Amino acid sequence: MSLPLEGLSAIVTGAGRGLGRAEALELARLGAAVVVNDYGQAGRDGSGEASAAPAEEVAAEIRAAGGRAVAHLGDVSDFETARALIDLAVAEFGKLDVLVNNAGILRDRMVFSMSEDEWDSVVRVHLKGHFNTTHFAAVHWRGRSKAGEAGVYGRIVNTSSEAFLAGSAGQPNYAAAKGGIVGLTTSSALALARYGVTANVICPRARTRMTEDVFAGFAEPAAEGDLDPLSPEHVAPLVGYLASPAAAGVNGQLLVVHGGMVAVVDRPKVAAKFDTAKEAFTYEELDSVLTPHYASRPAGETFAAAEVLGLKKG
Repeated sequence: MSLPLEGLSAIVTGAGRGLGRAEALELARLGAAVVVNDYGQAGRDGSGEASAAPAEEVAAEIRAAGGRAVAHLGDVSDFETARALIDLAVAEFGKLDVLVNNAGILRDRMVFSMSEDEWDSVVRVHLKGHFNTTHFAAVHWRGRSKAGEAGVYGRIVNTSSEAFLAGSAGQPNYAAAKGGIVGLTTSSALALARYGVTANVICPRARTRMTEDVFAGFAEPAAEGDLDPLSPEHVAPLVGYLASPAAAGVNGQLLVVHGGMVAVVDRPKVAAKFDTAKEAFTYEELDSVLTPHYASRPAGETFAAAEVLGLKKG
């Protein structure tokens, strides 16, 4: 019996550690040949010297298990580096079928304290990094379709965050970038469907090097040897599914995933609607309808991020 991703090739960015590593290993387990991308810097804020070691170690792990993998050292926020990454997949495996965008950094600060560089660097790595690889992958798939290739296969799985959904007071750069990724994904889903490509986005919750302080004390394993409820291994199977032929009918979707749970997030819905009694609203009329509406909402409707996300300590 063939594996779900047998004969397919994939790129996973930021795959040297944490979520990306788990995703790369899962895609390989399902039969894909994998390009393991990572810039290999030691700091979760993007600090430290670049190193090929993290990507090489994951690629070696895949090969040791009988799979096919190559490592790529590079910063996907650089446009030409992203081009080279897609070119590497095509050169090594003949084509690209799956792109998983995961690379990211954190530089947390309240909006009133955040520097221009802290804003720019996070938006660059997350949002521009997702765009760069998506752009060159899309060029590859569109080119094959335009050349007359029948049945072009393409899957994009992007990584957003519940920080975009619920807000995160100390992460205006991260939350904004993750919201932008959702917009990039839905736009790409519409633009690329005609070429046989789907694009979806996940909001994973996992205990990794980037989130170890955020999730300290939350949902820890019940006993020694138990799988951590916030382990990246809970997220990777969804990425494998979205990369597979089985998910051909899933496009432009946002899914939250963690600890044995997958939630399909609906598009925003209108909570209330008011029409002017005249030709156009006045300040006074808006005051008369909107102020009572918001005054009637529960006082506790704005929660701390941990409460919104349903996290519990212990």
